[in-house]
Amino acid sequence: MRIHLIDGTFELYRAHFSPRPGHTGPGGQDLKATVGLATSLLQLLHEEAEKVTHVAIAFDNPIRSFRNDLFEPYKSDEGVPPELRAQFDLAELAARAVGVRVWSMSEFEADDAIGSAAKKYREADEVRILSPDKDFGQCLDGERVALVDRIRKKETREAAYVADKGFKPRSLPDFLALTGDTADGIPGIPGFGEKTASALLGVYESLEKIPEDASLWPKTVRGASRLSATLNERRADAVLYRTLATLRDDAPIDDDVSGIAFGGVKRSDLEALSNTLGAPKLLERVTRWA
Repeated sequence: MRIHLIDGTFELYRAHFSPRPGHTGPGGQDLKATVGLATSLLQLLHEEAEKVTHVAIAFDNPIRSFRNDLFEPYKSDEGVPPELRAQFDLAELAARAVGVRVWSMSEFEADDAIGSAAKKYREADEVRILSPDKDFGQCLDGERVALVDRIRKKETREAAYVADKGFKPRSLPDFLALTGDTADGIPGIPGFGEKTASALLGVYESLEKIPEDASLWPKTVRGASRLSATLNERRADAVLYRTLATLRDDAPIDDDVSGIAFGGVKRSDLEALSNTLGAPKLLERVTRWA
């Protein structure tokens, strides 16, 4: 069994900001993102190489979660183009119309839904997470879970990840706690860059195991005394940042993998969607009807 998990929020943003021509709906509204999303999903569902049998897509709706209650500067809907924000609900409708199971997240994030699924569906031979988002690195698990960047046509599995990053997937939240993540509004600990964080976590794996005594740190770490003093003063902050960066495994998703089985596209659903979007060419992309 092969499971495809799609980062719907990323796909929607990608479609909105792509260089392809815009699309105006029958009512004059900007629907470029939704049409682009539907087109991308139909392409995936009908790719012979992917052989999609079980698939789900997760959306942030809104882009706010429990993490904002823990840390006010965490990412939110602020700055989202209004014409894009207006399509969030319609995008979910479009995904359902092409036959994909939709997980709409409010308290949790879309990333949490995908992380929960990667852990929960252990009976799968392979779980393919379709997103270039670095946060999903923590989901990698041997050969069973792969990260798929459809834009760059690149796949990453655990061994390659460790060779590239210098630490194990489970240490990624600790890494982001130290270095920060501007995309998510996580500031990190002052002075800690990627090389330093990688060197420490490659040896100690977690924040708790990093010695307070800088003399025990790897000799490759420059300014160890200064950095250890900073970390010792800011450990509580680092633990909070790690919590923000850690994907939850208890998001509300289907308990049974049968809930995300793909049985083909229902013609009536897609016809209704194409009328709503004013995009009749969507019907031409289907070869797997229900």
